[in-house]
Amino acid sequence: MAVTKGQSPFILLYHRTPFDEGRDENGKRIWCDQKSPNGIIPTLRNLFRTRENGTWIAWRKVDNVEDSNDESISMSDPSPFTLCRIPLEENQISSFYHVTSKESFWPILHTFPTHFNVNNADWGIFEEVNLRFAKAACRQAAESATVWVHDYNLWLVPGYIRELRPDLKIAFFHHTPFPGNDVFAILPWREQILESLLSCDVVGFHIPRYTENFARAANCLLGAKKGAKQPVNPRFVSTGSALTEPSETPCLHYKGRKIQLLSSPVGTSPDVIQELAGRDDVQELADKIDDDTKKGRKLILSASRVDYTKGNEELLLAFERLLERRPDWHGKVVLMLACVAAASGMKIYEDTQRTIEETAGRINGRFSLIDWVPIRFSTRRIPYEEMVAWFTRSDICWITPLRDGLNLVAKEYAAARKDRGGVLVLSEFTGASVVLDGAILTNPYSHRQMDETIERALEMPKDEQIKRMSRMSSAVESFTVSDWVSEQMNALEGQNGI
Repeated sequence: MAVTKGQSPFILLYHRTPFDEGRDENGKRIWCDQKSPNGIIPTLRNLFRTRENGTWIAWRKVDNVEDSNDESISMSDPSPFTLCRIPLEENQISSFYHVTSKESFWPILHTFPTHFNVNNADWGIFEEVNLRFAKAACRQAAESATVWVHDYNLWLVPGYIRELRPDLKIAFFHHTPFPGNDVFAILPWREQILESLLSCDVVGFHIPRYTENFARAANCLLGAKKGAKQPVNPRFVSTGSALTEPSETPCLHYKGRKIQLLSSPVGTSPDVIQELAGRDDVQELADKIDDDTKKGRKLILSASRVDYTKGNEELLLAFERLLERRPDWHGKVVLMLACVAAASGMKIYEDTQRTIEETAGRINGRFSLIDWVPIRFSTRRIPYEEMVAWFTRSDICWITPLRDGLNLVAKEYAAARKDRGGVLVLSEFTGASVVLDGAILTNPYSHRQMDETIERALEMPKDEQIKRMSRMSSAVESFTVSDWVSEQMNALEGQNGI
């Protein structure tokens, strides 16, 4: 199928738009920045500062896709680029994203095969949507352009692009874990997914374990040949916990092509976080936290979203066991659980949220005193400035998901606590656990380990806190989100001497 070539030398594909669409008081369309200045979207958007005439491809919801064409919008911030929006009907979005991606892929990626549901998935719609993204990229891309595809809901895009435009350079980045081959192989579409990813020039993952899992799947299921293993980058802890790897596969060879594999964890913007921490308005928010919540107590912060992978119920039960064992902590410790509500319409997330709310309410009802409620619980999306204020006042950040691709909250806490002390309790099943040497690692499946680590965190001496936090804040500063972008793009564009 012939595709007309475009003018853009750089194409980025991500299902969300670089800005949120809104309306002013006159009903005119405006583009609003996301609340968090440290999220992945602002980071990707900043790529267009140095890449002229680039294109960002996302979707838009329409009533009738047959009456709609791809929408091209000229954007000017942070510099001129094109936003190309692909029209999708509500049933397409629901099937491709909420059903196939969230009910079939998500539980497999996070190694929860008992939550896997293939019955509602419409693979034909998933193929159709991915092909729409691929065709849009090919129409926008200039000769030998660079194409960067993001995340598992666009798994099939690289294969379609390679077929339509073999001249293009293609990179793919996984923002989730990649599971072991025995779990990944549950997916009925495993060969088609792997064939597509092996159409890339570079495939990126957060940590070496995910890279190794992918390499093994490609080798076992499709016969791709693995390059000789190399020691992992010194930025990673190489031995000693659930997700460590001492060595990794740097490339795969398949059908006459070489595919580079890259372990490269998304970073934060520590300079932004530290600047916010010192700002007067953030200090005012922090003072309110002191007055309204902390009140001289030890403050534990846990921040995530409502999802069965995040381990919120297990954390709450561990906190309840702490209060049962240690009545001497009653009135002296408070847990702030910031747990952003999931989008409505998915029963499993609604059930998860109800369980979290009921558990927190039961614990508060059981232990509260006239001047002390042990758990503060919020499902609202906390503005980033306020979250930084919570970081600066929290003695402990307790992040114990059952599985998490990376976990930026842990990195953000380390950035905000530079020279302040504080303790990070971190699940060893997060990607961040092999990056943040200095965290107290725990196994969220083990009551004993969860119990021991939270008590250790509460009682850790200040000098040990400062030593550990210094190592973590240095790690965060040595590989920022800008470094992550540069590493990904250099791997791709450097292949041809660009």
